[in-house]
Amino acid sequence: MNFYTRKWVKPEDLNPNGSLFGGTLLRWIDEEAVIYAIVQLGNPHVVTKFISEINFVSSAKQGDIIELGIEAINFGNTSLTMRCEVRNKISKKTILSIDKLVFVNLDPHGNPVPHGRTEITYAYMGVDRDVNRRD
Repeated sequence: MNFYTRKWVKPEDLNPNGSLFGGTLLRWIDEEAVIYAIVQLGNPHVVTKFISEINFVSSAKQGDIIELGIEAINFGNTSLTMRCEVRNKISKKTILSIDKLVFVNLDPHGNPVPHGRTEITYAYMGVDRDVNRRD
């Protein structure tokens, strides 16, 4: 799993206990996952269908830098299933894990449509990307 998205935990991200608010973290994950799905499927019309059990393993505190890792694990006919891990950038300690996030490919009218993908790609809408390049 690659970890490319990093977030700095700031005061506005904290819950009353002084740790990262779970809802904020889930928003960051959903945003990162849908971007990943859009890139993998080559279509901006993608929606979250399902998120499996969310396992909060440890907490993040103000000032921590966290990393979000997303990996495609299955390509369905109209769907893409991924897994996610969030960890502390410095200690590498896992903060959260999600075994399945399912996204569905849609047509412009909001109907599920086959995407024709079977494996991870590094191209988006016809533009090839260098695997080693960090945008």
